[in-house]
Amino acid sequence: MADQAVIAVDQRVHDFLQLARVAHLATADASGTPHNIPLCFWVEDDNRLYFVVDEKPKRVSGTRIKRMRNIAENPRVALVVDHYEEDWSSLAYVLIHGRATVVEDPSEYLMALRGLRAKYPQYRTMTLNPEQNPIVRIDLERIHSWGRRFQAE
Repeated sequence: MADQAVIAVDQRVHDFLQLARVAHLATADASGTPHNIPLCFWVEDDNRLYFVVDEKPKRVSGTRIKRMRNIAENPRVALVVDHYEEDWSSLAYVLIHGRATVVEDPSEYLMALRGLRAKYPQYRTMTLNPEQNPIVRIDLERIHSWGRRFQAE
């Protein structure tokens, strides 16, 4: 893992990310064509976020899916985690910019898989392995939060 600057994340943003169930990942291929999909994720700490290419039905699998091909061509990604309610004073989102990398270290893979399984019980019944189910680490470079829940009291 490359050394990176530590991003100071407000505790309210950290808690929001820990509790959120779905994020929307934006990738782009080498020509800049965008691609956006929802996914499950786990935040290991304030500087790393993980997701796995799981066993849910897909036309292709592993590194052949569009998000993975895009990450191979262009590792710069954006991720939005949002909260919606009819009471618009409760709306909130966190926008994350970072660099995505396929996890190759077996111990990091297992650590991330444990975190994902702790957050999502559905992963506990899936047989996930590095060959068929790569895990991606996003090293956070910039975070922007919006909403009353993030404002100083």
